[in-house]
Amino acid sequence: MGIRRFRPVTSTLRHTAIADFAEITKGKPEKNLLRPLKSSGGRNVYGRITMRYRGGGHKRMYRLIDFKRDRVDQECTVLAIEYDPNRTARIALIQYPDGVKSYILAPRDLKPGDKVISTIDKDVEIKPGNCMPLRRIPLGTALHNIELKPGQGGKIARSAGTSIQLVAKEGDYAFIRMPSSEVRKVLIDCRSSIGQIGNVEHETRSIGKAGRMRWLGHRPKVRGVVMNPVDHPHGGGEGKAPQGNPHPVTPWGRPTKGYKTRKKQKYSDQYIIRRRGSK
Repeated sequence: MGIRRFRPVTSTLRHTAIADFAEITKGKPEKNLLRPLKSSGGRNVYGRITMRYRGGGHKRMYRLIDFKRDRVDQECTVLAIEYDPNRTARIALIQYPDGVKSYILAPRDLKPGDKVISTIDKDVEIKPGNCMPLRRIPLGTALHNIELKPGQGGKIARSAGTSIQLVAKEGDYAFIRMPSSEVRKVLIDCRSSIGQIGNVEHETRSIGKAGRMRWLGHRPKVRGVVMNPVDHPHGGGEGKAPQGNPHPVTPWGRPTKGYKTRKKQKYSDQYIIRRRGSK
């Protein structure tokens, strides 16, 4: 698992840095765990564009990921580590004792042949891939795929290289520190998987060329400052003019670029102990 760089034979290869896929052990996915995935192209049910600069992209199938890990007390064997085009993390193919196969998010250092287990009321080893309630996890452990409600399935920390730290337990709640430095409360009966998500070097990759962005489904994005005033509030001016507007806005005049859109009074405020960015 690392980053692959190229000799600068062309101008695009000079800046390209992509994953080397060294951790991938299986090429083709499990057929019965695939579902069709239709691309919307940024359009709603009426065919109107509601999300600009999306479209094209390579055809892909959706992999069914087991975020709930609800088959408890059954030790599984990791068969392979696979690539998933729908997420930045790698996925692991596991097999239960009865032969049923499933996909889970692959934590760092998980390898084919390893044993993983999901439990509710038993004490199991604290090792990557195991899943258990927060009440049974020691403080300071790195976690991923954490539930917000018991039995709901993991919702937090599911992207490449992400991990959350368990910092405290008090009554019915556990305190977790998010990657953003936010500290929040989660019910202590919520379940979580142990370890940091793999593919840690994902954030250091460099796309390198426009074509690779098109493969990912991103269309070219035009800056507002190069448009005409009729097309964007930032447009117009003689020559290379700056934005001009003291506060960046969208083409429809709404504040953007760092403008906080969170509601002043939100139901989840009671669970947030320390906001991100606060000292």
